[in-house]
Amino acid sequence: MLRATLLDDWGMSALDVQARSDLLEIIDDRAASKATIITSQLPIEHWHAWVGDATIADAILDRLMQKNHRLTLTGESLRQKPKPDTKEKNTQPS
Repeated sequence: MLRATLLDDWGMSALDVQARSDLLEIIDDRAASKATIITSQLPIEHWHAWVGDATIADAILDRLMQKNHRLTLTGESLRQKPKPDTKEKNTQPS
């Protein structure tokens, strides 16, 4: 059985002291033994500043980056609804 934790929309809101501590504990418990999947629009180079505490950020990022596979998606967002066609054909007779 695969046991994975998904951290979706990583970096969307600020971390307070307790959240930083909890996040470090979770990441530390999982490091090198269990899968952790992170989705984020925040570029990796900004993660350290987002954590907000240099020592905790170093510890978290060190554990996350030991064994990782990075997938960078490009192109239009699939969440956006398609725009309606503004040039609809007039199907009614004149």
